[in-house]
Amino acid sequence: MKSQIHKLALALILCGSIVVPLKGAEGGQSVSPYAYQLTEILGLPITNAMITSWIFSLIIILIFRYYASKPKLIPTLGQAVIENMVTGVREIVAPIIGQEMVKPAFPLLMGLFTFILIQNWTGLLPGVGTFGFYNENGHLDYWFRPGNADLNMTIALALVAFFSWLYLILKYAGPKVIAFDLFGNKADKNEVPGIIYYTLFIIFFGVGLIEIISILFRPVSLSFRLFGNMFGGENLLTSMTGLVGYIVPIPFYFLEILIGLVQALVFTLLVAVYIGLICNHEGEEHVH
Repeated sequence: MKSQIHKLALALILCGSIVVPLKGAEGGQSVSPYAYQLTEILGLPITNAMITSWIFSLIIILIFRYYASKPKLIPTLGQAVIENMVTGVREIVAPIIGQEMVKPAFPLLMGLFTFILIQNWTGLLPGVGTFGFYNENGHLDYWFRPGNADLNMTIALALVAFFSWLYLILKYAGPKVIAFDLFGNKADKNEVPGIIYYTLFIIFFGVGLIEIISILFRPVSLSFRLFGNMFGGENLLTSMTGLVGYIVPIPFYFLEILIGLVQALVFTLLVAVYIGLICNHEGEEHVH
């Protein structure tokens, strides 16, 4: 448990530290699609989304280390919450990635789920998106922004997931298994005529090329799906709060709680599926 917490902490630091702004915020918008640059360190722009991600990454790491470093036989409330969350995610992803891949892949998946979930919910906290300073255009440049409402963050998460997936399949499946899964002839030579069997090599090779293109687009789909939902939710809450400041926005806050949970689970499960497609062959016989 303790070693997995250390891996989880490393994954969280990685996810929260590589956010780099693509473009500065534009004034005059109610909710900018870009993070606001607050300052810079050694020439690196520091944005409000980066500040939020770093703060909550540190909070998550400290909470996990505090409750998991010295587990008690009769768990405290915090320990019970963490253990139930870890166990719940493990039970969901284990059948997808396979039992052999749980140990190497679970720290990544648990880290992604926890980090994304907390970042999705940060926009619901008091002070996030409200405190800041007004620029020369009269627009509020707030100090804290939900991390996943910035495309830089979701791209960073998608790239971490993609290269981690690549590392896992190369290490635990190997190039031969990957090549067969992408381009190999899946037909049984004893069940189909010879001419059809050899023709299928061309078809499966073409399908493999299409699959490679879809694999290269996975970071795009992962990042834009998460960003679109979170940025849309931020706009929704801003609009509803601007129309009526009390009572009316409350149902939308509950909606965003649900959407934040669903999107964290969707992102994690998709990464688990990508790993399982190559590495999870339990109960199958492979000639390769």
